Amino acid sequence: MAGFLSLAKTIDALNERVGRTVSWLALFMVLVQFAVVLLRYVFGIGSIFMQESIIYMHGFLFMLGAGYTLLHGGHVRVDIFYGAASERKQAFVDFFGVIFFLLPVLVLIMVYGWPYVANSWSILESSKETSGIPAVYVLKSSIIAFCVLMALQGISMAIHSLAIIKGVEHKVPEDGHHDGPGVI
Repeated sequence: MAGFLSLAKTIDALNERVGRTVSWLALFMVLVQFAVVLLRYVFGIGSIFMQESIIYMHGFLFMLGAGYTLLHGGHVRVDIFYGAASERKQAFVDFFGVIFFLLPVLVLIMVYGWPYVANSWSILESSKETSGIPAVYVLKSSIIAFCVLMALQGISMAIHSLAIIKGVEHKVPEDGHHDGPGVI
């Protein structure tokens, strides 16, 4: 189990790093949007490249940050029975949710997304606008990155859930402060 927990912690660290890095895109989106508005309405200058960059940043923020969000329990979950359940029962729900819902959905997205992304790469798809960003294929690649990062985080979640079920690990609260014995 220790080897699997080490793998899970490596995956957690990867998604933590990716999530913290792409979170900066939120600030850059605001700054670029401010610049677009300022240039257009004050100086009468428009920039399709800048407008498209906001779409790219938005896409990268959400697609690449999804694993980070899963790591920190930020995705929507039906809390009718989960919230009141014991740590062990929550671990069962998380484990079976990953195995029967998350991973199969990600496999479907990957199966149907791969040809879409590959086709975009094969023609080096670029913006339909003349002065747009000539790298739509890079943006579409975030679909594959999303699947990989989410699947890895799902695997990590399943490993942590099994460790909790076996009593080898305890859930650490979202605030990071753990009053209990921590990981055994």
